[in-house]
Amino acid sequence: MSKPHQFRDYSNDQLEELFSNYLLDSWSYSKVNAFSRNEKAFEMNYIYRQPFKMGASAIAGSAYHYALENFFVELKHSGINIDIVDMQELAFRYIDGVYPNQWKIQKTTPTIEACQQKATKICTALLTNFFTDIQVYMKDLKEIISIELKCNEFLTINGVDIPLPCHARIDLVIKTIDDKIVIIDHKSKASFSDEKELKFTMGKQGITYANIYETESGTKVDEVWIIENKYSKNKDGSPQLNCFKVEMNKDNIKLYESILYEPLKRMLEAISDPDYTYLINDADNYVDRAEIYEFWAQTMIAEIDDFNLPDNKKELIKKRLKKIRDASIASIDPKIIKKFRENASEFIQYDLTNKNMTREDKIEHTLRTLGIVVNVAHTFKGFSSDTFLIDVSVGQNISSVQRFKLDIASALNVPSIRMAKDLFVYKGRAYLSIEAVKQRETFLYFDAKHTDGSKIPIGFDNFNNKVFWDLDNPTTPHLLMCGSTGSGKSVCIKSTIEYARLSGINDIIIFDPKFEFLNYKSLGVSVYSDIEKIESKMEQLVRDMNDRIKVGISSKTMVIFDEFADAVSNSKSGSDLNVYQDVVVGMLKNGQPKTKREITNVKKSLEENLRILLQKGRSTGYRVLAATQRASVKVITGDAKVNFPVQICFKVPKEIDSKVVLDESGAESLLGKGDGLLKSPEYDGVVRFQAFIKEN
Repeated sequence: MSKPHQFRDYSNDQLEELFSNYLLDSWSYSKVNAFSRNEKAFEMNYIYRQPFKMGASAIAGSAYHYALENFFVELKHSGINIDIVDMQELAFRYIDGVYPNQWKIQKTTPTIEACQQKATKICTALLTNFFTDIQVYMKDLKEIISIELKCNEFLTINGVDIPLPCHARIDLVIKTIDDKIVIIDHKSKASFSDEKELKFTMGKQGITYANIYETESGTKVDEVWIIENKYSKNKDGSPQLNCFKVEMNKDNIKLYESILYEPLKRMLEAISDPDYTYLINDADNYVDRAEIYEFWAQTMIAEIDDFNLPDNKKELIKKRLKKIRDASIASIDPKIIKKFRENASEFIQYDLTNKNMTREDKIEHTLRTLGIVVNVAHTFKGFSSDTFLIDVSVGQNISSVQRFKLDIASALNVPSIRMAKDLFVYKGRAYLSIEAVKQRETFLYFDAKHTDGSKIPIGFDNFNNKVFWDLDNPTTPHLLMCGSTGSGKSVCIKSTIEYARLSGINDIIIFDPKFEFLNYKSLGVSVYSDIEKIESKMEQLVRDMNDRIKVGISSKTMVIFDEFADAVSNSKSGSDLNVYQDVVVGMLKNGQPKTKREITNVKKSLEENLRILLQKGRSTGYRVLAATQRASVKVITGDAKVNFPVQICFKVPKEIDSKVVLDESGAESLLGKGDGLLKSPEYDGVVRFQAFIKEN
């Protein structure tokens, strides 16, 4: 039995103290390999969290992996082979979901569309090869054990307890027909690797995967297979899939652990030393040298907040950044560094993200290279995004600009941009509007000064105009709100409630099936969370509404219904709505009445009562805000939207979700945390705004 690992049983406090000595919280084979190949690229990618952009072939490989994951999941759970068409659809969906700023624009693929086309072509070839040569996987397969297994374990390498956990994602673990436990790693390649070279390089990866899997599962690994899929066609007609096997016997384990330990030890020493200088390997063909030098210059002049760093490493890296600058550029004018950075970026011919250009310049330049002449006439700075009003030259087709919105997003280094469906009129002139997310510099906090009678403030648009929900406007009685977790939906609801209270609305009822608003009970607001109480209160509201209609009374009552879709789906339906009573059906011989339990009435469902309140309650003062995370046509039907003239959509996962709520795309590209779109009779078109944040 092997000795216990000295760090494995550390408490959380001990682990926090341990990790505070390192710039990273884990190691992996990929990190060790990257460190060995090019230390500066390792620093850029893993310490400063600046990922390299990926070319079409790399994206195709990731899409291929995603399709294979789904293939083996379906095979494991149902025994069914997904056919090639379904596999292609999965891969194509993956490619379509890659953000524009993740693609690497190159000479052969100068647009995002060209990148997508090349990735699609390569991925199609990979999947065709997989099905043609599928026996490479299937001929020895007895049982699928794990698929895309995520592991994070402390390991002992070469007899040494490594002080950071190893992180790995194992593509596939199987049992063969001769009962061997095998780890399989899928690889997509332009050409097969030399088998002699693989014996050295893949052994390190194999021993890492075998070690972590054995630690995680307690099961001995017999072999590690590297299955390469070559997407360029073999002229001799030989198989496109090649399987290289690494046997995990005692001698191989000792050999590969000793080979792995040396670069791992050096990497650990580097990330524990804040003064360590990471060297640039100019001979590394796997990275863009200009990108590496541009990154070096960035570390010399950028501030710590310009990097996307985890909070627990910011202070450590900040100290390191200061030491590097003090040691490296004490006698160098920062202007020289900036000039060097510009020179480095000149070699990155198809990437505008590193160029010393304004966002306006990048938009104009990108479209000009695609044959479209435009001028950014006006720029407006918002909280979560900037709005650019584009003056398109005479003779240019505006729809052609829409076609290249992914390329504009790539140039601006953002996941996506939003182009308004309609032209935007500013100072009597029509412009094409482009909105691009940005790093938020400040938040829009709740402030009582924004209260304006019955106009409930929702937020501010990018033109610094207040956006509101007017409770006195007969055309805007009810509001529908949608947004996924983290989008800012709940925070916006809270600020709406507070502004309503400041506006003098005392009768506020909250239906809260997720128990997020219970603190309002102490403020005199009625809050109902149990589904039975929600149903009962909604019935009462409908009765009160009918009483108001009879006597001609109108009084402001605000109803907040959070997660109404979940409440409706969990409420009574069908036979559960039947009302039973004992009904006299005759007399017994002893003179006593004979009764029978029969249905005497059928209650209205929660959904039906809500619909009645929306349709008839507006004239009696009822104002309803209904919110949901589920942007489904089954939840937000056409009939439902008719009852909600005001529609707000915060960030949602997919374009179709945005279309369900707003009848147009755009909400899928929002930043989150209150970045929203509003559609209302009060405004022309869909308005982008930042919602108020109400701190508890």
